[in-house]
Amino acid sequence: MGVIDILSSVSKMLPTIKPPERPPSTNERLTWTAVTLIIFFIMYNVTVIGVSSKFESFDFLQTITASKVGSLLTAGIGPIVLASIFLQLFVGAKLINLNLQDKNDRKKFHEAQKVLAIVLALVEAAIFVWTSRVFLVPVVGGFTPLIVVFQIALGSIILQYLDEIVSKYGIGSGISLFIAAGVSVAIIGGLMSLIGGAGGVMEVMATGGAEAIPGALLVLLPFIFTILVFLIVVYAEGIKVEIPIAFEQVRGMSPKLPLKFFYVSNIPVIFASALLLNVQLFATMLAGKSLEIGGFDIIKAIGFVDSSNQLRDGLLYLLTPVYAGRGTVAHWNLLTSAVTPIFGIPEWAHAAIYILFLSVVSILFGLFWVETSNMDARSVAGQLGNSGLQIPGFRRDPRMLEGILNKHILPLTVLGSFSVGLLAGLADLTGALGTGTGILLTVGILYRVYEQMEQMKMFDLYPSLGKMF
Repeated sequence: MGVIDILSSVSKMLPTIKPPERPPSTNERLTWTAVTLIIFFIMYNVTVIGVSSKFESFDFLQTITASKVGSLLTAGIGPIVLASIFLQLFVGAKLINLNLQDKNDRKKFHEAQKVLAIVLALVEAAIFVWTSRVFLVPVVGGFTPLIVVFQIALGSIILQYLDEIVSKYGIGSGISLFIAAGVSVAIIGGLMSLIGGAGGVMEVMATGGAEAIPGALLVLLPFIFTILVFLIVVYAEGIKVEIPIAFEQVRGMSPKLPLKFFYVSNIPVIFASALLLNVQLFATMLAGKSLEIGGFDIIKAIGFVDSSNQLRDGLLYLLTPVYAGRGTVAHWNLLTSAVTPIFGIPEWAHAAIYILFLSVVSILFGLFWVETSNMDARSVAGQLGNSGLQIPGFRRDPRMLEGILNKHILPLTVLGSFSVGLLAGLADLTGALGTGTGILLTVGILYRVYEQMEQMKMFDLYPSLGKMF
């Protein structure tokens, strides 16, 4: 029995969310989605027992992984996405023999992913405690670390089940909604801070003088770039290629098959961002370690971790986002003048390497996702054939249809995944509220939710929803 079979067997012993016996009504879908988001926000704001409530930590990637260090969502969706990444890499490298085109093998893949996500939730929770990424407050003597690990892991496990509930009974994907919720909170909180916080617009305007308005505009630059990135992403989401198709038995009808430029949506960036978050997390284990050979410290070359358990230099640091704190001006000053503390690498070089890495990794995850989600040319050709559709001027042969679709799907997957990674990386350099990547993900997520609601005719039943969108 292979590893996948063992994990699949264990999955059958775990609680599961049963699929609905009948399609949920519109009211039921809206209710389940709202309840799930309410539970998410409650967990987001509940501090783990045994962790200092005064502890505050902001990580560039927390916003887009639905996590908040010190809360029940300290690990967020990190373990869930990382489990999928591991399995996709193993399947792609043929270390695990699964045919994801086969329904049974695909079911085993998802069952194994569920078990692995639980294991990784425990591992990541232990790392947060072991590396002091959370400040412990003794509550039950020596058992406090175990209690904290259990709570952090439980938070991610609950998110996994909430994702199942949304997928089966709600609207869209639970993980996607959690990301959008986290980014939205960051944008609203950031805007309130820009307006009323220390050094904010109100304080700058209160000083009066000729420099008040220009100063206020400088303070608002992150919000201005937030709107700009939002508009660019909305435009990019609308770019598509249309392939003419026809019904085999109905003459005169010539619908078109729309293939979006972002063919795999924002999925590649979600996976890439979660991978980078885990790189930062696991790199904290290098803190205080040293291995010198000929006067050269190999550990520091891999990743230098400072006293606050943050990556600051080395190879792993170059693969993580650049974050300078509050304000676009501070962000740009860091990029143009700062260098890393050990090897003196300019931050602009760090930014360039990060953007390139994010774009290339997005291509890999895009290709994996197409294979695992029935979006490849063979699966789409089969779906069209089963629906009695064909491309005008070509024989109704699945192999020919697959070949024609592959000429569009493969380039769109590669180019679209690269572009979404590139756009996310460049948007991050603007210092936009919620991060550029976070805005890109949120726009894509809301776009998918809108499409699903439109397909369900929700806007006909609830005109106010249509006005809101």
